[in-house]
Amino acid sequence: MPFSDRPGPRIVLVGPPGSGKSTVGAALAERWHLALRDTDADVEATAGKAISDIFVDDGEPAFRALEHEAVAAAVAEHDGVLALGGGAVLDPGTQDVLAAYRQAGGVVVFLDVTLAHAVPRVGLNQARPLLLGNPRARWQALMEARRPVYQQVATVRVLTDGLRPTDVAEAIEAELATIRVARAGSTDEGDA
Repeated sequence: MPFSDRPGPRIVLVGPPGSGKSTVGAALAERWHLALRDTDADVEATAGKAISDIFVDDGEPAFRALEHEAVAAAVAEHDGVLALGGGAVLDPGTQDVLAAYRQAGGVVVFLDVTLAHAVPRVGLNQARPLLLGNPRARWQALMEARRPVYQQVATVRVLTDGLRPTDVAEAIEAELATIRVARAGSTDEGDA
């Protein structure tokens, strides 16, 4: 089902905490028999510590620099399903990487979710440094700031509220089929 006629990931998933990037990514990877790569895990492996510890020990700018490097490397090297950390899209360099990936035919899926559905998924716990304090208010503020960026970098948007990861995977596959048909139609018109 994924596009395979160009280098790079078959699909990139973006969205806020609790949107299902990791679980949906795992479902897609299993369905498509591809590897799943998560840039948060890449950052932790590079730093040798948890993201929350990077924030405390080194600060958010150091984390964001590691995150940008992880995204750029993953888009260049990985040929499976790629899930980005929730704030990765805020970096202008990462936005450029994703724009080039999309221009080359790649698909970025914005997994959208409302606060009511995100809360049970993430638990709004202390392991998420940007949600410290009032987690619900912080999540809502983050989402209001990030939504336009998610929409800008995405090829398609899929609302994950109330859906199981397999349901979201099926919705993504339907979106990919629509894109494939549209691309085939524009190619046929160019040949005429």
